[in-house]
Amino acid sequence: MAKELTHRADELKQLGWSQEDLYKYIELWDYRQRWGSINLEREDRQFLRKAESLLPEISKNRVSLKKPLNEKSYYCWIQFFLNEMNDFELKENLEDGMRGLWPIFLEEELRVIDYYEPVLGLPDTIKSKLIGPIREELVKEALDKYEKSIITKRFDFQGALVNAKSTGKNSSWRSLRDGDFEENQDYQIIEKINVLEFRKKVNIKLLSFIRENFPSLAETDKSLPPNDWIN
Repeated sequence: MAKELTHRADELKQLGWSQEDLYKYIELWDYRQRWGSINLEREDRQFLRKAESLLPEISKNRVSLKKPLNEKSYYCWIQFFLNEMNDFELKENLEDGMRGLWPIFLEEELRVIDYYEPVLGLPDTIKSKLIGPIREELVKEALDKYEKSIITKRFDFQGALVNAKSTGKNSSWRSLRDGDFEENQDYQIIEKINVLEFRKKVNIKLLSFIRENFPSLAETDKSLPPNDWIN
């Protein structure tokens, strides 16, 4: 039997699998490719076996490629919210160079992901939930530091997510804000003079967290990017 080089979610979709089960299959498949199945829960191994029992044997002539990073569910989730915020700021007609704190978070998270290239399977996405409190803490720090010049508008975080799901996006996507901040719609915007300083602070935090906490990067030997990576 030829070795699988990528998942076969498209074939399972044709068999009538739900979008939620497809994403679960993709995440588990990615994890097994990277780490093997020994650390998977019993029910997760059974889930994969069930999927594979429904698929025909792979042709020896079949050629497939690994799913690009920017097509992974987590990456698309971040990119979706970033696009929504870019549209929001465009409609607000902000002064040249002003930028919201939230799109800065998301831009830098994608930048770090592109640099380190984690698998973004289920273990990584579980750890990524701990990035939420980091964002909220940095918002608080920015409010304290830039309080005299910061502008606060309202962005419907929950509404954006509902719209995404209603148009066929991943049903497992969650809001960027949860817990005590779930209903908070505050969207802080800082002046151009403060954007680079805040961006660097966010980047340093995310570089450290993602590098040290995403399981798929546990054995990476990639060094930190140069100091002038962001300018």
